[in-house]
Amino acid sequence: MKKTTLLFVVTLVGALLAACTGGGTSPASIVGEWELVSYGNPASLTPALTEVETNISFGEDGQFGGNVGCNGFGADYKVSSDEVTFDAIVSTMMYCEAVADQESAVIGALSGNPVTFQLDGDTLTLTSADGASVVVLARK
Repeated sequence: MKKTTLLFVVTLVGALLAACTGGGTSPASIVGEWELVSYGNPASLTPALTEVETNISFGEDGQFGGNVGCNGFGADYKVSSDEVTFDAIVSTMMYCEAVADQESAVIGALSGNPVTFQLDGDTLTLTSADGASVVVLARK
């Protein structure tokens, strides 16, 4: 009877430890290509412009970049827990009136560090450091 109880306890402890550590699986990754869905104030999001193709990529090599309307941009990035920290984001400097608000809002939200993220299936939500702005992306 004691061996059976001990075996049960050891098995239970092993199962609990596996659950606490994720059972050996790695957390979901933001690496990949994304398209802009919406952005702005979390209480009243602005839908992305439909006539503009957008893309944002997070590379396995720590490189981030994309285009959300007119200008290309990029930076190095690091992920820690549920936060992303970007180095200074560099961008081309063309002016495109129709997408200027969208571009500046998205780049502005990502420029303050750290940015928190939430990954829910194929939807990635990035929230600015002050919580005042979000960027919602869908996996391509």
